[in-house]
Amino acid sequence: MDASFGLTFFGALFAIMNPLVNLPFFLSLTSGYSAAEQRRAALRITAYAAAMCAAIALAGPEILTFFGITVDDFRVAGGLVLAGIALSMLNGAGNPAHEGGPRESVAASRKDIAFYPMTFPMIVGPGAITTLIVFLRDAEGPAEHAVYAAVVAAMLAMIGVALRFASAIGSRLSDTLRVIMTRLMGMILLAIAISMLVAGVKALLPGLA
Repeated sequence: MDASFGLTFFGALFAIMNPLVNLPFFLSLTSGYSAAEQRRAALRITAYAAAMCAAIALAGPEILTFFGITVDDFRVAGGLVLAGIALSMLNGAGNPAHEGGPRESVAASRKDIAFYPMTFPMIVGPGAITTLIVFLRDAEGPAEHAVYAAVVAAMLAMIGVALRFASAIGSRLSDTLRVIMTRLMGMILLAIAISMLVAGVKALLPGLA
């Protein structure tokens, strides 16, 4: 059960936080930076992402309880958000929930990009927040909670390494490879979104099951 939970969680988190998919955005937003400035930005982004993930894991379920939202309500709403992002990835179009709107992107280009828009909403956006909260609520016992923490730590480490060596990695990624990876992650994310929706609807409307 621990291995199955870990693989499913890692697949969902990798699909939505994929550092290689976010790499072109980072390179674009830091195009005027020196190598040292780019490395500092990568470090800040990783630190902000870690802080957000920790805050979501600690406070996310309590926030749902405060607003009277059950995890099944959140599964349905989050599944819809993830499905929208997944469809935009499959169609090769941007999604404002994941990347920010045009006005937000213009505003971000005039200031430090480490927290906004790179950390939020590109890396830890609505889709990632949904995934973190839902899988945290699904984790059972100390073993699965340890797996949860290990998966998050591994994902953050991958993001940190990818952004730290963004220029070198970006120069070796062809446009075709990026497109293929985005489409593949979109398909995986859509399948996960549908499973979340089905689980949420079954719990809320047991008669349909």
